[in-house]
Amino acid sequence: MIEQTLLKAGLKNIAGVDEAGRGPCAGPLVVAAVILKDPLSPALSEVKDSKELTELKREQLFDVVINNSITYSIIEITPQEIDQLGLHKCNIEGMRRAVNGLKNPPEYVLTDGYAIPGLTIPNLSVWKGDQVAISISAASILAKVYRDRIMIALDKSYPNYGLASHKGYITALHTEAIKKFGVLPIHRKSFANIAALLN
Repeated sequence: MIEQTLLKAGLKNIAGVDEAGRGPCAGPLVVAAVILKDPLSPALSEVKDSKELTELKREQLFDVVINNSITYSIIEITPQEIDQLGLHKCNIEGMRRAVNGLKNPPEYVLTDGYAIPGLTIPNLSVWKGDQVAISISAASILAKVYRDRIMIALDKSYPNYGLASHKGYITALHTEAIKKFGVLPIHRKSFANIAALLN
């Protein structure tokens, strides 16, 4: 575990950062940062990459992560901002905002896959970080559950689109709904599949 090495080196307050919602064509991009009280705690033994967990298990672990954190920060980036700035730029900016939103400043930051340029705190981008660093796994759970809850709420506002089931990803059902009922304000118009339906 990467955190074990950092703790042995005398570093504390290690922040993990991850996002949810890069791929969907609807809904926000959500980025979470979290500093765990003790990354090696047995209470966190079930925490792993959110993609490897069921929706029910993620919901249960959401509270476990929060209860075992010193501080956490979850931020949303709107579809409009994604359309304006581009997905990758928003992802990096989102990570920066999430880290800066932590009440306690971290001594070290671990991110999943992408470094954060311009961050004054030492940071390391970890390949498949949500699978090898528990702090990143914990952040991935916070981001995923938070975003899923948003999409379930949006499903009530837009009941014809199936948002609660596909969470804004491009599916046949979603595509057919857009063709039938139109593009929504929550759709990312810079995404090729949405742009094609606007013409």
